[in-house]
Amino acid sequence: MSILFVLLTFLFILTVMYFRRPQPEDALQVARGPQISAPVMMQFNGVEIPQGYAFHPGHTWLSDEGHQNARIGMDGFAANLVGQVDEIEFAELNRWVRQGQRLCTLKHDDRKVDLLSPVEGVLTSVNEHLAQNPGKAINDPYHTGWLCTIKAPELAINSKNLLQGSLVPAWMQNSVGRVSEMLSEMSPIPALAQDGGLPVKGLLFEVSPDAQQELTKEFFLT
Repeated sequence: MSILFVLLTFLFILTVMYFRRPQPEDALQVARGPQISAPVMMQFNGVEIPQGYAFHPGHTWLSDEGHQNARIGMDGFAANLVGQVDEIEFAELNRWVRQGQRLCTLKHDDRKVDLLSPVEGVLTSVNEHLAQNPGKAINDPYHTGWLCTIKAPELAINSKNLLQGSLVPAWMQNSVGRVSEMLSEMSPIPALAQDGGLPVKGLLFEVSPDAQQELTKEFFLT
């Protein structure tokens, strides 16, 4: 009787283990890593701004992932200004990147623009989906179009140099206004402005090389 009980117990354990093991779809989800939640967005004079993100003056953002890990992307203003991207060239993985140093280069036709890192640390990963579809960085800059992650030992200190909270809406709106001012000073004036909110998508790569250089220096600090 005791032997029969042991055998039944053993069979019960095997049955439980079988049904609890990961199925193919579960294994696929694990391989893809954790899903990134979309940020809560707020509207400010036609400009969408994610809550809880910190911004570099060169229009890149940082999201604190905990354990000194930072997720990085370009903000909606930059994405709209650039408009189209054929390729994104990143710095080498496991390389130390300083705050304000070149993080990646956006390329479209024969034009390009550098983006600066909002934080100092080691470049630990890049968004692999951007290799096949770099347009994600333009169309969904705060969620699926994130650029990379950085291990930042001095994240708390670096964050003090970034724009956060109530400072962000005014700074972003000032950037929008500054575009209009710069366009009005250019000759000939580009016919690339829209009513309110962000400038027409793709403005940066549509103006003359000289105008692009001015806009790049003003907003990307490069």
